[in-house]
Amino acid sequence: MQHRGFLLLTFLALLALTSAVAKKKDKVKKGGPGSECAEWAWGPCTPSSKDCGVGFREGTCGAQTQRIRCRVPCNWKKEFGADCKYKFENWGACDGGTGTKVRQGTLKKARYNAQCQETIRVTKPCTPKTKAKAKAKKGKGKD
Repeated sequence: MQHRGFLLLTFLALLALTSAVAKKKDKVKKGGPGSECAEWAWGPCTPSSKDCGVGFREGTCGAQTQRIRCRVPCNWKKEFGADCKYKFENWGACDGGTGTKVRQGTLKKARYNAQCQETIRVTKPCTPKTKAKAKAKKGKGKD
């Protein structure tokens, strides 16, 4: 009987915790209780130092402004921003003339009303074949 009571108490605590987290998310997105604003305009995430890491995003709605914490991943692509999420195709074949390979991405999600391109093309240098052989040798154990 005590075991059931403990489980019920744990379940109720978990339910209350998830409800509190959901309310906090709504407060940030909608401007909080008593806010008459429905459409917040959010700016880009600006890192506190360098070009990636923890920073802040500022939002405005009428005369109200809010500042929330955000994070710019350190591997983000500056050409299309950290708030534009794309689904990418596989990398194409290496172009011998330029020494690069290309792939295309289609917009999957634009966060915080970011202005994103529908499709983008990204390039990267081709990896030399000698590098692949070096990795294969590195994997073998020492004699």
